[in-house]
Amino acid sequence: MVVASQSLEELCINAVRFLAVDAVEKAKSGHPGLPMGAAPMAFVLWDQFLRFNPKNPQWVNRDRFVLSAGHGCMLQYALMYLTGYDSVPLEEIKQFRQWKSKTPGHPENFVTEGVEVTTGPLGQGIANGVGLALAEAHLAARFNKPDAKIIDHYTYVILGDGCNMEGISGEACSLAGHWGLGKLIALYDDNHISIDGSTDIAFTEDVSKRFEAYGWHVQHVENGNTDLDAIANAIAAAKAVTDKPSMIKITTTIGYGSPNKSNTADVHGAALGATEIELTRKELGWQYEPFVVPDEVLNRFRQAVDKGATAETDWNKLFNEYQAKYPAEAALFEQLTTGQLPEGWEQALPVYKPEDKALASRKHSEICLNALAGVLPGLIGGSADLTHSNYTELEHFGNFQKGSYQERNVHFGVREHAMGAICNGIALHNTGLIPYGATFLIFTDYMRNSIRLSALSETRVIWVMTHDSIALGEDGPTHQPVEHVASLRAIPNLLVMRPGDGTETSGAYKVAVSEKKRPTLLALSRQNLPNLAGTSLEGVAKGAYIITDCEGTPDVILIGTGGELYLCDKAAAVLKEAGIKARVVSMPCWELFEEQSAEYKESVLPKAVKKRLAVEAGSTMGWHRYITDEGDVLGVDTFGASAPGGVILEKFGFTVDNVVAKAKALLG
Repeated sequence: MVVASQSLEELCINAVRFLAVDAVEKAKSGHPGLPMGAAPMAFVLWDQFLRFNPKNPQWVNRDRFVLSAGHGCMLQYALMYLTGYDSVPLEEIKQFRQWKSKTPGHPENFVTEGVEVTTGPLGQGIANGVGLALAEAHLAARFNKPDAKIIDHYTYVILGDGCNMEGISGEACSLAGHWGLGKLIALYDDNHISIDGSTDIAFTEDVSKRFEAYGWHVQHVENGNTDLDAIANAIAAAKAVTDKPSMIKITTTIGYGSPNKSNTADVHGAALGATEIELTRKELGWQYEPFVVPDEVLNRFRQAVDKGATAETDWNKLFNEYQAKYPAEAALFEQLTTGQLPEGWEQALPVYKPEDKALASRKHSEICLNALAGVLPGLIGGSADLTHSNYTELEHFGNFQKGSYQERNVHFGVREHAMGAICNGIALHNTGLIPYGATFLIFTDYMRNSIRLSALSETRVIWVMTHDSIALGEDGPTHQPVEHVASLRAIPNLLVMRPGDGTETSGAYKVAVSEKKRPTLLALSRQNLPNLAGTSLEGVAKGAYIITDCEGTPDVILIGTGGELYLCDKAAAVLKEAGIKARVVSMPCWELFEEQSAEYKESVLPKAVKKRLAVEAGSTMGWHRYITDEGDVLGVDTFGASAPGGVILEKFGFTVDNVVAKAKALLG
């Protein structure tokens, strides 16, 4: 059927569709089906509801839009071009998926200004959306006044069948329902197609009932292809529900308008091809050449520029009035949202002397968190049901719950993966909040993708991971991380810190808070660790440094991290009595050490000293970048065992005597 005439709204929707179709065709790569099917819901949302300023994508009170089904990213890029974002001109649409373009194969916040979060792995986007909505609720509760709501915006998410299949979405949406995040609205593109074909081969549950059970407000738009009024009415109804998040199931046809490929997996992840594109143009009455948008369509979309400028101007006026009435709150709000850290905040971090009580680094972490909470108003976070094992409770603050959004202790329940993505969403709200998420180091396996995305997305998230080695003891090998530190060190742009005592834990937190474009993971001990004389905050910031030295050139260098650092320090004293000159190097963070100058690295680990022993109760993988053939690594390349922690350490050779013996063996 050839469409004879179209309304302006239909032309706008088809403009979105064909920008996506043409870009995917030019790239010979991409996913045209979702943009073709979801274009009506996206048009209604962006045209009637979404509040944003294309000329200032970082306006603090903008609505947040997340395309959780990130493979359909040409939907978002088309909308951004059409509505006037400078970051996505038409030339970037034509460079879809090409080298260094602003239109990569999945939305990336660090590439395309105006993209809120990096989506690609399905389910991450909706979980990030929960974090964005949490941040909005928290800031609104802290700063809004009855006569001045300076934080008052929505988080809108478009997600698909794949997102709803992924377990992370269930974890995160369960939490969103529990918290009653009424400013979170999810539009579910219910098109019944995934890569393998019809979703009924593996996915037949009633998603609406599942979300109702989570505590969401649920609606169904049965004709998402053409019933624009029903879509608009559903979004308006969702906005009217303030005490729970909303999910609108919108049934669509993937690849809508393609005569031969719509409603099939063929249109999900491949270009339509020239012949099918021509047929689709005829089917939808689109008479324009590739990448051509008629003036009336562009004019309609570009109304967003003036609307956005007006919305921001109105907000600025509101904030000026707020500032006059509530100067203290306004000053704090500006400090937060501009990303400024309070002057001298790092002075709250404690430093320790050797005579101070030995504590586990997880306990030192608790001391740091509580010290920082008093000077960093943006610090917020919690644990995946391990608060009193991770020691992550902020003592002077209550629990973030429905009705107490202003509080700063977040309980994620046993939901490590969602915790990770929610923390990323909080950070990506870009209003100065510093989230932390905690669990046992072993369970980074559950949340690895979220940790990886925190690094990829350049977020300041603090990952507090305790029980960092076989020394945790009786719980046995299921809970004893062996390969985890090594594998986490393999993630680019992630700082992996293994502090060896109280001062180094403070140093790790100083680095973590100071780093605005990368996350930090702290691997912390369960067992008590003595405080050492040579440790320092400044040394931690360099990644590796000398804590105990000898006169002249050392005979052997002992390199320790975390709970094994003190073994090296004590072993050096024993070796000194035997006439052996030993240097002890603490290496809490490989990544920071690699960023130091060649001169500094040589001063710590001189090439001439080839007798080196690294001591770390984990996988030896990777250590040979620092240990030559004339050196050795005392590590763990098997699974652990169930026994008291001290017994396990002894059985695996983590004793002063064994460190001394291995050092002597290197010297012959």
